[in-house]
Amino acid sequence: MANTPSAAKRARQTERRTLINRRTLSAVKNSLKTVREAVKSGKKAEADTAARHFVSTLDKAVKGGNVHRNTAARHKSALGKALAALS
Repeated sequence: MANTPSAAKRARQTERRTLINRRTLSAVKNSLKTVREAVKSGKKAEADTAARHFVSTLDKAVKGGNVHRNTAARHKSALGKALAALS
C-alpha cells in the first residue's frame, strides 16, 4: 500500500502500463506463432499475409519500447529467410 498520494498514483500508472505492455507482447507472440505455423504448412500466400501483420505488430512494439530494436531486426531477418526458402 502506498504511503503518499504520489506513490498511490505511481502504483495506478504502473498497473495500467503493465496491462498495456502485456497486451502488446502477447500480440507479438501470437502473431509470431501464426507466422511460424503458416511457414511450417508451406502456404506462401498465407505466410506472406501473416508476415506482414507480424512485422507491423513488431514495429509497433519497438516504437513503444516493449521490444528491443535488435530483437525485432533478428526476427525480421529470420522471417525473411524462411519466406525465401518457401519460394
